[in-house]
Amino acid sequence: MKRSLRSGKTKSSSFESLHRRLDMYALAASAASVGLVAVAQPAEARIVYTPSNIPINVNGGLVELDLNHDGINDFQFYAAYQGPGFPKLGEHASALSVQPVQQSNRVRRAESKGHLCAAALPKADRIGPRSPFQPGHSSLLMAFAGGDYTSNTAFGPWLKVKQAFLGFEFVIDGKIHFGWARVKMVSSDAGFPAIITGYAYETVPGKSIVTGRTEGPEDEVSVEQPNPPSLGAVAPKQRSLGLLAMGSSGLSIWRREESAAAGN
Repeated sequence: MKRSLRSGKTKSSSFESLHRRLDMYALAASAASVGLVAVAQPAEARIVYTPSNIPINVNGGLVELDLNHDGINDFQFYAAYQGPGFPKLGEHASALSVQPVQQSNRVRRAESKGHLCAAALPKADRIGPRSPFQPGHSSLLMAFAGGDYTSNTAFGPWLKVKQAFLGFEFVIDGKIHFGWARVKMVSSDAGFPAIITGYAYETVPGKSIVTGRTEGPEDEVSVEQPNPPSLGAVAPKQRSLGLLAMGSSGLSIWRREESAAAGN
């Protein structure tokens, strides 16, 4: 009887020990799975929106935009007009353009009459890794119109819109982010004046943003990454029709002329 009792106790003790080990294993596995779920959760999107009223005045100089308020200008705008008689009699030109300030930044592109231009995006358009951006660091015309007594030309996605959005890809601490700026066109008899009425960017690197959306998180999360309020003005100066149409190359010539003039 004693031997049988000891045997029963041994079996009961072994079962309880095994049960405790299984409970501990289950608890550990559960904790581990919770940890994995937590790790797998996507980073919460946060859109930083800045309402603004930044004018882009005709022949008013460059206007620079710092999307994330880190003290580094990301993009710059200019609006220029040359009236009849400059540089030739009857010749005139109007241009509105946007250009990345930093080498790695890009502007969403579109084509207009065979010209590569800055896209005029509608509200609720998605800007992200698969969006078509300009191929390099260069100026993109938003709108252009010019000619002389014999012929005239006009092109650019912003010619026929009252308000639209620019799409941006820019770098913060070496990582790609996406953003937008809302631009309102202003009626004018000369040139293409405009106003930047607001801008925003997504804080999660590589995550797309929707134009016009001012807060997150968004409904869809995309963290794939492609491979690798501030404004300033430059003193206005008369420019030629040719330089107006040259985009970034024209800007470089303008700046060299300004530097030479400053040194004289």
